[in-house]
Amino acid sequence: VQLQASGGGLVQTGDSLRLSCAASGTIFSLYNMAWYRQTPGQQREVVASISTNRNTNYADSVRGRFTISRDNAKKTVTLQMNSLKPEDTAVYYCNAEKLNIDYWGQGTLVTVSS
Repeated sequence: VQLQASGGGLVQTGDSLRLSCAASGTIFSLYNMAWYRQTPGQQREVVASISTNRNTNYADSVRGRFTISRDNAKKTVTLQMNSLKPEDTAVYYCNAEKLNIDYWGQGTLVTVSS
């Protein structure tokens, strides 16, 4: 599975940003998908996930502000981030999981200025 994340950038507090992850080399619909983020010195944490049957889960810190979705036909997973805060600043990683095997994209940097 190859994952290519895009959409990061520098925004201001309260702005919105949309991250996309394109998958290739696999039957996308068979994978649970997720977005993680990581800041320097911290462990990578799950931000949002969407299962093969489209059940979603969110970290408490982003619930109500972020929305994860998937398009199996286009083999993409998207993270819509609204009302961004400086604490959302991190490198965001796309994740695909099947049978407890994880695949990772290269990460995209999101910086939220105050």
